[in-house]
Amino acid sequence: MIRPYTPNDTKELVEVLTLNIPTYFDPKEIYDFKNYLTTYGSTYFTIESDQIIIGGVGYNILEEKNVGQITWIFFHPDYAGKGFGKRAVTHCLSILKSNSEIKKVTVRTSQLAYSFFEKFGFTLKRIEKDYWGLGLDLYEMELKI
Repeated sequence: MIRPYTPNDTKELVEVLTLNIPTYFDPKEIYDFKNYLTTYGSTYFTIESDQIIIGGVGYNILEEKNVGQITWIFFHPDYAGKGFGKRAVTHCLSILKSNSEIKKVTVRTSQLAYSFFEKFGFTLKRIEKDYWGLGLDLYEMELKI
């Protein structure tokens, strides 16, 4: 189930994020994630399976640029590869595509997950080595709407 995030979800979401360190995230990103939830919690979603929080995904809109962004997608390692990521991205894309002002959607990911976003039609626009942390490169991607 994909449902709106509530502040009560923060602790469990941080625990799930921590399970993805250092493979997919750098330790310093925990602080960044908490700040993100404070600012963009209204457009973040908690993902559950059998009433257990297994991950999250968010979006935001840069209105001055007519750009939507998919952000902070991650899952408990035990639930990886089970279709939750596809459902999460599809959920955010449907929201962003329903806004006629949005002309493109971007995602900032790493070399470990960019091929997942290619399946949705995102194309690679830029790479920056060690952006997220040592060995975690930024892969900036875009999907035209």
